[in-house]
Amino acid sequence: MTYLTIKSLHIFSMILLFGTGLGSAFYKYMADLHGDVRAIYTTNKHVVLADWLFTTPTVLIQPITGYFLLQQLPFPVTTPWLLTSIILYLIAGACWLPVVVLQIRMRELSKQAAQQQTALNPQYFNYARIWFWLGVPAFIAMVLIVVLMVLKPTLWS
Repeated sequence: MTYLTIKSLHIFSMILLFGTGLGSAFYKYMADLHGDVRAIYTTNKHVVLADWLFTTPTVLIQPITGYFLLQQLPFPVTTPWLLTSIILYLIAGACWLPVVVLQIRMRELSKQAAQQQTALNPQYFNYARIWFWLGVPAFIAMVLIVVLMVLKPTLWS
């Protein structure tokens, strides 16, 4: 593959990763805030689906395309902006993995409440709080990665 093709895939998958995460977080937060158990369940179901359809593939595509880009560029992996980006990506991933588990648990709790036409189990809100706070460092890490990828070595020159 050409450099331009790999770079395009890298950028497109980053946009999809970032957009899916931000969109899912917004709609889930708004559904939770509204309080309609059926809407919360539907949103949770779609957030989990979006993670499997969009986030998971892009989480895999990012390091693969990044590796192939690195093979064509004159930067060693120890270059400060690149190493910082990799560390931030690992931090975001470390936050994302428990978020996936929490999303599945919240989907199941909201499904149960919607089917039984009852209020959400209080554990749902504990999961939602943890989910939110795990999203904060992940979001900040992703924003910083984009900044580093765009500005590259100009930050260190």
